[in-house]
Amino acid sequence: MRDETRKWIEFADENLASAKILLEQNLFNACLQNIQKSVEKYLKALLVEKGHKVRKTHSINELVQLLADLQLDMEIADEDCDLLDAIYLPTKYPLGGALPAFEPDIPLCRRCLDIGEKIAAISHKIAQG
Repeated sequence: MRDETRKWIEFADENLASAKILLEQNLFNACLQNIQKSVEKYLKALLVEKGHKVRKTHSINELVQLLADLQLDMEIADEDCDLLDAIYLPTKYPLGGALPAFEPDIPLCRRCLDIGEKIAAISHKIAQG
């Protein structure tokens, strides 16, 4: 594993661990933010590991597609990518009318946490070769 990849994964692991603590405290927006950030970092870690430049994007869909182009299947459903992309801005900023048709709650956080844990496991496996 490249040193830069390891750094990305360490940051992603920390975001995912933070999300779990935040969920226990019912801090749903912060939990979702950290899950999205962890998934984004895991995906970027794999791009680095494959020798590609990290793009300045927060789109999970875009990153998953870039990895698919490199023959890496992240085993994440399109609707899960859409969900993580949909929660990025609304959980980060109080945008009023820009909020999606959901309210952050325990079931949503658990669903996203499951996605994050799956991506973490796949990312660790790929990065370790």
